[in-house]
Amino acid sequence: MLKKRDLHECHSLYDLMVDSAVYPYVRHKCQSYDEYVFATKQVIDEEEQYTCISRTILNELGHPIGTIDLYHIEHKTGFLATWIGAPYFGKGYNQRAKEAFFAELFLQHEIETVFLKIRKQNIRSKKAVGKLQYIRLANEIYREVYTSINNTELIYDLYYVNRSDFIAIEEMHHVVAT
Repeated sequence: MLKKRDLHECHSLYDLMVDSAVYPYVRHKCQSYDEYVFATKQVIDEEEQYTCISRTILNELGHPIGTIDLYHIEHKTGFLATWIGAPYFGKGYNQRAKEAFFAELFLQHEIETVFLKIRKQNIRSKKAVGKLQYIRLANEIYREVYTSINNTELIYDLYYVNRSDFIAIEEMHHVVAT
């Protein structure tokens, strides 16, 4: 369901990203296909420098349907950015992508905390994070980070996932399933 980013999927992803239901919420707001290719090259370079971890989200047929990134990685923390194309809304891809990505971040990389900043009016994203037990509201707990992402006006709510919470809940689910 997740794979490392490459330039071959840029056409498919760009076409999904420019949809008016998706575009306002993407991190890299590219105005053209060429700009999107350039931004993707930058993300691939950032991953080589370990300031970003980026994956393409695939559907069951292996077609690219969105991206999920951990960016601004420092001190074993980073910010999550996810978008999925409108034709794939409401089909569970977001939740499965986040679960797979968190597993990679916490089990294969040395990430301790993942922050999610979600626009206060982005109801779809708020519902999506509400479905994952280990994601917690962080506006008060991480007040300094909350203030830094809302430095001019209150646009975002801040959420977080800690490695220990994720692993504990995943282990609990594994025990229940067996």
